[in-house]
Amino acid sequence: MTRKALLASTLERMADIDAPNQVLGRSQTIGCVAVEITQRCNLDCTLCYLSENSESVRDIPFDEVLRRLDAVVEHYGRGVHVQITGGDPTLRKHTELVEIVRYAAHIGLYPALFTNGIGATRKVLEKLARAGLSDIAFHVDSTQRRKGFGSEAELNALREEYLARARGLGLMVIFNTTVHTDNRSELPVVIDFLLEHADEIGLASFNLQAETGRGEWGSREDSLGQHTVRNALEAAAGAPLPWDAVRVGHADCHSYMPTLVVNGRPYPVADDATLVGDFIAEFDLLEHARHMHPARLAWHFGSQLLLKPRWWGRAVRYVARQLRRMGADLLAARRAHKLTFFIQNFMDANELDMGRVKACSFMVMTAEGPVSMCEHNARRDEFILKPLEVQGRDGSIEHYEPLVWREPDRQSA
Repeated sequence: MTRKALLASTLERMADIDAPNQVLGRSQTIGCVAVEITQRCNLDCTLCYLSENSESVRDIPFDEVLRRLDAVVEHYGRGVHVQITGGDPTLRKHTELVEIVRYAAHIGLYPALFTNGIGATRKVLEKLARAGLSDIAFHVDSTQRRKGFGSEAELNALREEYLARARGLGLMVIFNTTVHTDNRSELPVVIDFLLEHADEIGLASFNLQAETGRGEWGSREDSLGQHTVRNALEAAAGAPLPWDAVRVGHADCHSYMPTLVVNGRPYPVADDATLVGDFIAEFDLLEHARHMHPARLAWHFGSQLLLKPRWWGRAVRYVARQLRRMGADLLAARRAHKLTFFIQNFMDANELDMGRVKACSFMVMTAEGPVSMCEHNARRDEFILKPLEVQGRDGSIEHYEPLVWREPDRQSA
């Protein structure tokens, strides 16, 4: 299918929540797609989405992983962000992990490694970067019960270490934090760390507690929601933030806030839903903008802007408004760093809203095709325990039986 046809298919799926400032179906065919290359993990998190059977599931065959990557392109086209994940993907044979990343980049995807960081050594990251890895996403938070780290504040030392491992490799660094009842009061500590290191971090994802998988803690309190993270970010910004200016998927699922961090404060890049909608309709920039340096992004926008004189006045007013807003902070810092905040409101396994599932922006590629992440986690065993007939690149057929007994790999780290 052509990109135009793929966008139209996405827009049809989004019909119930369509809006001019909705990115999906207009600028992007999907938010991201996860390809799970192992079910094994070396941590035992209190809010784990894996199944109780996951430790006994063999890694899916290498050729099946490549087939699922091909399926991402088939369903959503090139230029899609694909999460190489698990379990923890660094538990996969490293030669295969490198080739998986290499293949994903070769077919036009943006591969990201989603890991708890234990096995993501500098040596491994160097190999993956050379193979074409785009992003490295470290999951670090207090649900992981890591030895020697009793709080989010103490975990900042580990975040520092992970930043050092990725430094200079040309990777966009992402930090994932699970927000739960016990660490909600520490959100300012995490946010301060992210803002302090905005020159090295490109995206921060906050995942709200949900009852799914083998996690021990269950569903969250009613008082904990997207507003919890929003309020903490607004406190850091010192002003309300325009959360509805840009929409990515269902509003009950995500909050999306691209910012420029200036002198330690986040300033929203987009603050006008009408302007965002008009921009999406006329400029083809958002597909690859996440990986562009701010200067390069400005150059690309400026080049297109020259061909659209009716936008010149709006662009000048937008820039003037941004400069006024940043004011003294910009004069003091003389530089700005892109940092996007993303809040993911995952659903409990027994309370799936099928309207939200239909409009999902975060899919998992299974043997049968793409499935919403929330639905996949709710029905994980149905997907991971299914035997497969896998055709190899050489035409051979491999019969894959998922279950095998093994000693658990999980441990406190």
